[in-house]
Amino acid sequence: MIQAKGMAAYQAKSPLQPYTFERRDPKEYDVVIDIKYCGICHSDIHMTRDEWGFESSFPMVPGHEIAGVVRAVGNRVSKYQVGDRVGVGCMVDACRTCAHCEKNLEQYCLSGSNWTYGSMERDGSAVTQGGYSNAIVVTEDFVFRIPDSLALDKAAPLLCAGITLYSPLNHWRAGPGKKVGILGLGGLGHMGVKLARAMGAEVYVLSHSDRKREDALKMGAHHFLSTNNTGVFKEFSNSFDLIINTVSSAELEMSNYFSLLKLDATLVSVGAPDKPLSISPSPLIGMRRNYAGSLIGSVKETQEMLDFCGKYEITPEIEVIAPSQVNEAYERVMKSDVRYRFVLDMSKLLET
Repeated sequence: MIQAKGMAAYQAKSPLQPYTFERRDPKEYDVVIDIKYCGICHSDIHMTRDEWGFESSFPMVPGHEIAGVVRAVGNRVSKYQVGDRVGVGCMVDACRTCAHCEKNLEQYCLSGSNWTYGSMERDGSAVTQGGYSNAIVVTEDFVFRIPDSLALDKAAPLLCAGITLYSPLNHWRAGPGKKVGILGLGGLGHMGVKLARAMGAEVYVLSHSDRKREDALKMGAHHFLSTNNTGVFKEFSNSFDLIINTVSSAELEMSNYFSLLKLDATLVSVGAPDKPLSISPSPLIGMRRNYAGSLIGSVKETQEMLDFCGKYEITPEIEVIAPSQVNEAYERVMKSDVRYRFVLDMSKLLET
């Protein structure tokens, strides 16, 4: 077994603390990765605080925005070699044989994807532990190659925040001639702005306050709309081809945002509130509008996203911190006090 160190929540809602645990020895198709950086996702907070009702297993090492370097490979690995720059996202395996997996949609695996942490290994041998650690072992088919043009610390958040926005933008064909709204300018939303702009769409940021207006325009948004001004909903009714909702809040009045959509247009939620939304179908019915969800992206699509970001030099805005600062970072995330993604420097793990 491989001895690993990390930061774990020992029980729900407890502060994260240093934790020593074991990773499996590499099997024939496994890749051993020395983790250099790991992003902090809002999902990590929900999971360690058991806010989604998933009956989470503790101790829990969170983290699914992983960037590192290959340390070793199994004897039948063909895709990677020692020294390669690689990443791991939200999944570490899936059944690979169901109708969805056969269509390269492993995130929708009918028997359930195996998540990077808080899940079970495919063979049921152990609970998965995530990237707030110094090493991880993953089957080669769920490892991604990070382009040389992307710094590892900047690449890490692409493995969740990046693909979570790339996938719906790609699926609903954001591009030239399309008016795209990004609802919320946080860790997810700011990636949506950069990606939608690179795809050629006309990009609007929809935010409840003006304080991020300058940031939004610098990142590539063509327009910024403050939704505290209720006149915005009347002025821009029937305007958007696509809106991506990145906000993890159940307090939004969704009917207002549905009214912004054109005939047959779509609002996609990627933020996951810890409470249910109450939705009136009337504004959907009236213009045959669509309300949809989207979950990360497939293995194929994630590599495509990384290559796209490498080509156009698209990276998140990050604040790099030591693992010892993770609990403070969680509180700052809850206060929206981060511009725009925390990234843990795992080389400083021994300082905790």
